[in-house]
Amino acid sequence: MNHLPEDMENALTGSQSSHASLRNIHSINPTQLMARIESYEGREKKGISDVRRTFCLFVTFDLLFVTLLWIIELNVNGGIENTLEKEVMQYDYYSSYFDIFLLAVFRFKVLILAYAVCRLRHWWAIALTTAVTSAFLLAKVILSKLFSQGAFGYVLPIISFILAWIETWFLD
Repeated sequence: MNHLPEDMENALTGSQSSHASLRNIHSINPTQLMARIESYEGREKKGISDVRRTFCLFVTFDLLFVTLLWIIELNVNGGIENTLEKEVMQYDYYSSYFDIFLLAVFRFKVLILAYAVCRLRHWWAIALTTAVTSAFLLAKVILSKLFSQGAFGYVLPIISFILAWIETWFLD
């Protein structure tokens, strides 16, 4: 019978210590409180998360890399001015790389608009751009004569396809 009061005493001291710790929690220093509030305000002012910023940077890299490859292709195939006129002004789906460049511009505009400007939190924009890119490049590779035009016939479609899927994987 002597054990019951000891248990009750232990329970009481345990509850008193928990009440003491609760008092310590509720007695926050005003300077600590202001520091916490300022840290939360700083997070809200940040605007765009680090992951989203990195994704947008990679989308920009995609556009610039495909543009660079296209400009190199223009220069290799007989000078930029002549080839640019041939590929843009006299556009031919079966032999031009201009549409692959426009596909990169399309991806860039849609993804930056969706995930940087509108701060979209859904996956539909990346799904749309990846589906359009994959379907277009698949049709282009099957129907075009790009493989007979040298290494860029292989490089540009493959790089564009890989970058679109890396963007999809990165967003996930």
